[in-house]
Amino acid sequence: MTLPLYITSRDNPLLKDLRRLASGSTDYRQQGRIWAEGDHLVRAALQRGVRPSIGVFSESFWQNPESRQNPESRPLAQAQYAQAALKNIVISDPLYNTLSALESPARLGFVFDLPAAPTLQPDAATVVLDRVQDAGNVGSILRSASGFGFKQVIALKGTAALWSPKVLRAGMGAHWGLQLIESADLAMVQQLTVSLLVTSSHRGDFLHQMLLNKELPMPCAWALGHEGQGVCGELEALASGHVRIAQPGGEESLNVAVAAAICLHASATAELA
Repeated sequence: MTLPLYITSRDNPLLKDLRRLASGSTDYRQQGRIWAEGDHLVRAALQRGVRPSIGVFSESFWQNPESRQNPESRPLAQAQYAQAALKNIVISDPLYNTLSALESPARLGFVFDLPAAPTLQPDAATVVLDRVQDAGNVGSILRSASGFGFKQVIALKGTAALWSPKVLRAGMGAHWGLQLIESADLAMVQQLTVSLLVTSSHRGDFLHQMLLNKELPMPCAWALGHEGQGVCGELEALASGHVRIAQPGGEESLNVAVAAAICLHASATAELA
């Protein structure tokens, strides 16, 4: 393990770049790197063999009081995480507070290189996001996609930035197991060879009936649309079918992330049946 670099100035150029990564939605595109804060996100990446380039630690985390009394009791900061990145920096707690976007800072974060854009897999189980704008919704959908075996996600232009800090946090580590294609257009969707299913609140076959009748294709692609406007007409025109979710309680519609989880689970169930 190499010795960390201690940063003491709030005007340090690297620290300024990290602040932009931590607070901006699309700064990762300009910098070509991602900021992931907290134990869970980091562990999810390491478990999938994704190695960070920089580890960032608050001074209180790095210099754990127990470790000063007994150096062998320092597994958390130095054994588990300090060897994960190519280099480490340590900053004072007040400086770390200016970097973190969390109400309760996690005291550690990592910088990862932005993955190269993957090549489209036409026959893969896919989620298509059409202008889904809420970061929490997008992250939740990515988590469901990973959990239910949809490893390819196509985000059409107008969708929340997939690698933004808010989407990363909402995804809870799912990003590291997905093939994420951003800023796509309809021409890319047209390259898919699997059935394209569009969610609708008012027309199409009921999802539960398709599942019972074994009419739900898998692999397939699910198109999920804007929170207020739904799927655009141009994308609907490419659909193999429209699917709706029964709502016996009488609500007008479901949150897009909830609808996504229901639909993707149904597809996973159909494949297991």
